[in-house]
Amino acid sequence: MKKLSASSVRGWRTAKKKSVIKKQRIDYSDIPPLSDKQLASMRRVGRPPLGEEPRQLIAIRLDVGVLRWLKSLAAKRRVPYQSLINELLAGEMRKAG
Repeated sequence: MKKLSASSVRGWRTAKKKSVIKKQRIDYSDIPPLSDKQLASMRRVGRPPLGEEPRQLIAIRLDVGVLRWLKSLAAKRRVPYQSLINELLAGEMRKAG
């Protein structure tokens, strides 16, 4: 019989089944509830706002110098460089009509 490594997924599952893991509950009672103002000011981080058309994930190869310039420009504008690329391309699309 082949010995299973604890680092493999199969070995980990086998080890998990054999060991008894006691689940601990987290006590949230000391955290005060959020006010309506706090909830209203929250935004989704790293995701587009709800209701907007979702963006398509793609892979693109750029010259090193081009990417360096885009990242530099994005840092100056304090926006993610992927958003800057989208903004620049959308502007060109509008010009093309």
